[in-house]
Amino acid sequence: MKTVSIQAGDAKIRGFCEPKYEGVLKAFENNFEKLNELGATVCVNVDGETVVDLYGGHTDEGKTDEWKEDTLSIVFSCTKAATAFCAHLLVDRGELDLHAPVAKYWPEFAVGSKKDTSVAMMLNHSAGLPAFREPLKPGAYYDWDYMVECLEKEEPFWVPGTRNGYHMVSFGWTVGELVRRVTGQSLGQFFRAEIAEPLGLDFWIGLPEEEESRVSHIVQFAPGPDDPATPFLVSLLNEPHSISSLSFMNSGGYAPDSREAHAAEIGGAGGISNARALAGMFVPLANKGESRNGRLLSDQTIDRMGQASVATMHDATLLMPTRFGLGFMLSMDNRHRPHGQVESILIGREAFGHVGAGGHIGFADPSCNLAFAYTMNRSGAGLLLNERGQSLVDATYRVLGFRDNAPGYWRR
Repeated sequence: MKTVSIQAGDAKIRGFCEPKYEGVLKAFENNFEKLNELGATVCVNVDGETVVDLYGGHTDEGKTDEWKEDTLSIVFSCTKAATAFCAHLLVDRGELDLHAPVAKYWPEFAVGSKKDTSVAMMLNHSAGLPAFREPLKPGAYYDWDYMVECLEKEEPFWVPGTRNGYHMVSFGWTVGELVRRVTGQSLGQFFRAEIAEPLGLDFWIGLPEEEESRVSHIVQFAPGPDDPATPFLVSLLNEPHSISSLSFMNSGGYAPDSREAHAAEIGGAGGISNARALAGMFVPLANKGESRNGRLLSDQTIDRMGQASVATMHDATLLMPTRFGLGFMLSMDNRHRPHGQVESILIGREAFGHVGAGGHIGFADPSCNLAFAYTMNRSGAGLLLNERGQSLVDATYRVLGFRDNAPGYWRR
């Protein structure tokens, strides 16, 4: 094990890195020296053993506070993977049926054209509820019951199951309320008791106030004239009644850097973690359900988690080709598109996980027993990965003997 303590520009990088994974360290260092990284963490676990655990930079834009070993950050949509994990745990236990109507667990939801919506549709972004038409009240995302009532009243944007569109934040309540209905616990309570604590994860959906001082400040991405104008961004800025715009802008004034946001259980975007904890969540998913504390899931359930459930050439929300499993993103290669470098996530063919706004990522690849995560606090361009995160993923796959990602996924 090689202890790391190096300077990269004005950032100090610390942690450890097995000599074999020097390429990951170099890519992480390059992010600070050349790609404007502010503060970040990366963790690689192979065969249940952590081989890379690095952190560095600063927790604030003024660079007055250095990133520490236990610093946390909001990981945005990587939280969906945690929410989906909760649902699959219940499926594995026979308490939740993927093919049952949502009405079996949540009767108030099943009104109008939503009556035939299945549990699987809630997980694979085909339920037709990616946004809300009516303006949400101030602080809406911090009020679980209010958001659930909004979902119950909302008419789908399409007939459920007939197409898919990314449920950007609503996923946290469509799936999270199913978890609550089945278990009687809130999403954050169930995740903490059944996944985070057994795996020893510093990962929170609903952060206690006593942990708040460890959370870094997010620097949101602000597109400039030279940044890629993706179809999603164009729609968001110019079409206020579009799904793209409503899904992002109609939030009741959601302020992700606030104490209120951190305390709320926002299962689609509000998780607080770091790469060590995010990768740790994926360790059992990369190793046939096994962890150091025993088996969490059956290998049958894990195989299902990594299978494509929906794929489209035109996601109704993101306005680009997407591929999803039941709650997880799969490798998506949009490099052929004008701005495809920020509309892609290139991982292994059997890998599944999730990105978070600005470029966070966590995933499992059972083909090589890999659990990987990268988190940061300066958001980058694009909808999926950008150069910083993808470079770390690429370096990891190269060390593991994969040849290239020419087919749209990393191959040996």
